[in-house]
Amino acid sequence: MSDTENMVIVQLNGGLGNQMFQYANGRAIAFRNQVALGLDTSILQRSYSRPYKLCYFNVSAELVSPEQVRRVIEAGTTKASRLKNSVAQSLKPYYRRKIFRERLQGYDPNILKAIPPVYLAGYWQSEEYFKDIEGIIREELRHKQPPDAFNLASLGEIQATNSVSVHVRRGDYVTNPKTNQVHGLCTLDYYDRAVQIMAEKVEHPHFYIFSDDSEWSQTNLKLNFPTRFVSHNGIEMDYEDLRLMSHCKHHILANSSFSWWGAWLSGFSQKIVIAPIHWFNDPSLDSRHALPRGWIRI
Repeated sequence: MSDTENMVIVQLNGGLGNQMFQYANGRAIAFRNQVALGLDTSILQRSYSRPYKLCYFNVSAELVSPEQVRRVIEAGTTKASRLKNSVAQSLKPYYRRKIFRERLQGYDPNILKAIPPVYLAGYWQSEEYFKDIEGIIREELRHKQPPDAFNLASLGEIQATNSVSVHVRRGDYVTNPKTNQVHGLCTLDYYDRAVQIMAEKVEHPHFYIFSDDSEWSQTNLKLNFPTRFVSHNGIEMDYEDLRLMSHCKHHILANSSFSWWGAWLSGFSQKIVIAPIHWFNDPSLDSRHALPRGWIRI
């Protein structure tokens, strides 16, 4: 067990894509300060639909207990000085406090000033937080285990074609009114335009459709190109879909952190990535740093 008083602990919340962003940011801060990273999975433990998924990857972190979280938050204090310390913490700039809560939906450079021990709560959806250790993140977000026979065959097909991953995110974007208000849905017109742009840039493209609603996708997406709907893994094995996506040569994203990582983890040097210009449906949310430079927004 690592020395809690010199640890970065990150709160994990949401699906696999969100967990990857949270891990990458926490890992970068821990690396810069040469301390250990802890993962707080308490929210995920209370969720039936969002289990802990980083266990399938080579992450460099340990799961922490509520007691370890408490010790990080109270590091350097005694029982007698705790009230005084609480007041002092509230007077500090928010990026110097023991609990660092994300205040902006966009990129917040103040996170770079965080000093361990610190507890991070947020989504941190920008590569700017971990760009300086990109190689480490790519290595640690590699799958621990090789694919099974079916996925291995799919992987071989993907690598043998001018493969284009297409991600269609529905799920809670449809069923949860609050989530829909924040994110919205990519339209069929968006996918039609993205496919046409990709077809102009890629010779003999083969499209691989990944979705949490394969039935809707097969009914509504009509592409005039070789197409395969990848549905054999299901939501429970979405980490295997991510592996397949990341081996596609090119990518058409939904406004989703899941497809973001599918494209970002791709090692194809000439990849073309198309993403929706409106990453959030809510115009008050800043998405200027949501996508890496070179990705096409339409």
